[in-house]
Amino acid sequence: MAQVLEFKLPDLGEGLTEAEIVRWLVEVGDVVAVDQPVVEVETAKAMVEVPCPYGGVVTARFGEEGTELPVGAPLLTVAVGETADGRPAGDGSGAGTDGASGRAPAAEGSGNVLVGYGTSEAPARRRRVRPAAPVVNGRSRAQEPLREKRPADAPSARTGRTAPAGGPVPVISPLVRRLARQNGLDLRKLTGSGPDGLILRADVEHALRAAGTQDRTETTTATAVPAEASAGTAPVTRVPLKGIRGAVADKLSRSRTEIPDATCWVDADATELMRTRAAMNAAGGPKISVLALLARICTAALARFPELNASVDTEAREIVRYADVHLGFAAQTDRGLVVPVVRDAHTRNAQSLTAEFARLTEAARAGTLTPAQLTGGTFTLNNYGVFGVDGSTPIINHPEAAMLGVGRIVPKPWVHEGELAVRQVVQLSLTFDHRVCDGGTAGGFLRYVADCVEQPAVLLRTL
Repeated sequence: MAQVLEFKLPDLGEGLTEAEIVRWLVEVGDVVAVDQPVVEVETAKAMVEVPCPYGGVVTARFGEEGTELPVGAPLLTVAVGETADGRPAGDGSGAGTDGASGRAPAAEGSGNVLVGYGTSEAPARRRRVRPAAPVVNGRSRAQEPLREKRPADAPSARTGRTAPAGGPVPVISPLVRRLARQNGLDLRKLTGSGPDGLILRADVEHALRAAGTQDRTETTTATAVPAEASAGTAPVTRVPLKGIRGAVADKLSRSRTEIPDATCWVDADATELMRTRAAMNAAGGPKISVLALLARICTAALARFPELNASVDTEAREIVRYADVHLGFAAQTDRGLVVPVVRDAHTRNAQSLTAEFARLTEAARAGTLTPAQLTGGTFTLNNYGVFGVDGSTPIINHPEAAMLGVGRIVPKPWVHEGELAVRQVVQLSLTFDHRVCDGGTAGGFLRYVADCVEQPAVLLRTL
């Protein structure tokens, strides 16, 4: 008899307690290998492919795409060993067994799903099976598989036709899936215009325009409820604080509650910095971004004022200072505000920083950042100038000790060398944890940053 094992949604790390099923990667009847990804879920941090620690035949799945499950809830069941008719779990030709010995897969699994990543090995190719008799799993009717197996003669979306019910949808981008899900669009009814019938974002947008729903946004997930019954009272809209928005809300609230922050700011003449960047880009090679130059200035400033590259251990009542600078930067995406982290930013030059910012920003907008790429920062750089504003008082990215905010760089009247002139001016603001340092240290840090912005040669003296 086959041993039916239940695989539950694992702890995905970083305090995450729930995840939303985005896409099933296997169907009932599929043979899966140990550590093969079986489902793609979306947490408050990122998209994660969850690998199964068991090898065998998938006998049931729990949860439709779009369902939110708590950690520990059943994901699927796998028949390990022999099926009810006495044959090995698989297709009768050795699938799902150890090729060398013919033994059934080990029931204890691999143990490689502690944080939702699995191993680096490529998963084995899935093969469909048709057991002669149903697997005996002893489960109630409510736990029967959510979908029937796809008919063998069903048309495939990769031939330019719509996907069959229950079959895989040819979509790669999680943004495309989210856009369709937010607007109530069934991707299985679309014909993709991409290679091999791949559904692109343009296909979804075209379908939404055709249906007259292009103007719908994420508030379609909100529940509109009437206000108190009274004359002239308009209905209100309630938007659940969940997913990434909920995680951001919790983190900002914790920062304001736990950290006694203070902010200082200064205007700086960025004319020479912009000229320096223009000269570097005119020399050929990859273009250098303003953010990369500011990041390089930040790492140099933190080397001079290490008190700000720190956090506070409240339980031990200790200030923890870090030798390495893992620089977070705020990135606005369709999913909300995220803060990817550039590892070892202090070891990178402007060109390397530019490339890493671009790579992480692209991953953030695609929703493919891993939890590891969103955590572990020691200092954050927030360029809110891209929104066309001059200044702000940043909220510290808990548990870090400081954040540098940068406003837009715009022409303004400025006294330069004793005369009034039009210069490129930027406002810099530093919010810091007053427990890790006093105003003198914070002011010294900010003044050094401003000096490097005004005279980039100052930075060269520290290299």
